[in-house]
Amino acid sequence: MTQFRPCIDLHQGQVKQIVGGSLNDQGADTNYVSPYDAAYYADLYRQHQLTGGHVIALGPGNKEQALKALSAWPKGLQFGGGVNQENAAEYLKAGASQVIVTSYLFDNDRFSWEKLERIKAETGREHLVLDLSCRRTADGWHIATNRWQTVTSTGINVETLEQLGEHCCEFLIHAADVEGLQGGIDTELVELLGQSCPIPVTYAGGARSLDDLKLVNDLSQGKVDLTIGSALDIFGGQGVTLEQCIQWNRDHQG
Repeated sequence: MTQFRPCIDLHQGQVKQIVGGSLNDQGADTNYVSPYDAAYYADLYRQHQLTGGHVIALGPGNKEQALKALSAWPKGLQFGGGVNQENAAEYLKAGASQVIVTSYLFDNDRFSWEKLERIKAETGREHLVLDLSCRRTADGWHIATNRWQTVTSTGINVETLEQLGEHCCEFLIHAADVEGLQGGIDTELVELLGQSCPIPVTYAGGARSLDDLKLVNDLSQGKVDLTIGSALDIFGGQGVTLEQCIQWNRDHQG
């Protein structure tokens, strides 16, 4: 059954909710800036035993906040954002349950199987999540790196998902074109993930209400989990409350 997965998005040292497709070197269109730090949210998720969530560092200047979150709930959150072979072990030691990797695995738009093997040797498959966040193109979806600004030649399709699924324990997939817009999820992408992912997968992007949990559950036959960000009350949203998401998880375990 589809579960709600929590998130903590960090940008310029603060917990924020942004419009994903707007993120670049100059900044981002921002939906919400929290008065609380990352540890506050990590502790909140710990109190309610919300597992499988992630802390994402969007650009530089976020390491201190990320480490605070991981310390507040050891082994309770995944961490992604600038993870590579050199620092992956550091974040696992700091309390991350898994590390999330994207841009490191690409060299000039080409996926590097050598880099995947190297980082997997550092983390183990069971501690490695591949972020296959993507943008829609004329022929489907392609993985987007460099804060979702660089669209690579690697497509999101059955072959890619099956091949990469042998090297990690989970996928995290942001639909960057709808991320933060609260305009609805990418239903076609969710359906594809439900049909094709050989391992657990969490989808993020466009969720705006509790009904989206039911929709993702129906479209994916319960195989895809959902992250809700900007629409959530704890991030200034008015679409759904954290308590409603917690209750959904309780009612749909297993």
